[in-house]
Amino acid sequence: MAALFQRNNIENTPACTGQVFLIDPEKNWQDMKGDILIIEAHHRRAARKISGEVITRIREINRRYILTVAGESGSGKSETAQALAEEFEKFGLTTVVLGQDDYFKLPPAANDRRRRQDPEWLGPHVEVHLDLLEEHLLAARKGAQSIVKPLIDYHAGTVEQETIPLVDVDIVIAEGTYTSLLKHVDTRVFIARTRVDTLEHRRKRNRGNEVDDPFIEQVLRTEHKIIAGHKQLADFVITKEYDVLTIE
Repeated sequence: MAALFQRNNIENTPACTGQVFLIDPEKNWQDMKGDILIIEAHHRRAARKISGEVITRIREINRRYILTVAGESGSGKSETAQALAEEFEKFGLTTVVLGQDDYFKLPPAANDRRRRQDPEWLGPHVEVHLDLLEEHLLAARKGAQSIVKPLIDYHAGTVEQETIPLVDVDIVIAEGTYTSLLKHVDTRVFIARTRVDTLEHRRKRNRGNEVDDPFIEQVLRTEHKIIAGHKQLADFVITKEYDVLTIE
């Protein structure tokens, strides 16, 4: 069984600043604080393909490169983003991963309660500070040396802050359900897996009782309708089998 890792001090995290960075393919890492994720072979395979396709573009551009990874809940966005960071490190490039989960207006439990109370409380411009994430990407693109971002503690149910240093950072990856909508982006990746395709992965990550909750399933159906069209914005589409399609 893979070893379990908690969030590291970002000042001591090599190569992928601002997130836990693990080279070992059998180990786990975190997205939001307290949320454990597992990177598997198919995530690495897709990341290898995409990084190989964009590396020339990244080296030719005279600023930080901005990349997004989007898709439905449990599709493997965070894992794919981290796998991309590891692939870019092999090319000698340093990457920061920003998770959309940290930009929700409310922590997970409070957000769930709000959704149950208010059927309109769902979507990119309602429950997420997407404008703040946009602001941070633009700052990174323009050469900012650091950003101060939200940090959601999954277990404590709190929203904290953390400073992410950007000195010597070459690439910023924003991963999350709605990140295809962000404007200041060089490459967009979309994972085309539905809630049915992601059932096994959602069981693995074990966020409470989300898999067995009819309300959550309804939220995921609505989420699917919201982001189905975002696939058309992608430069790369990852299929449900985790094959990579390059969109011309």
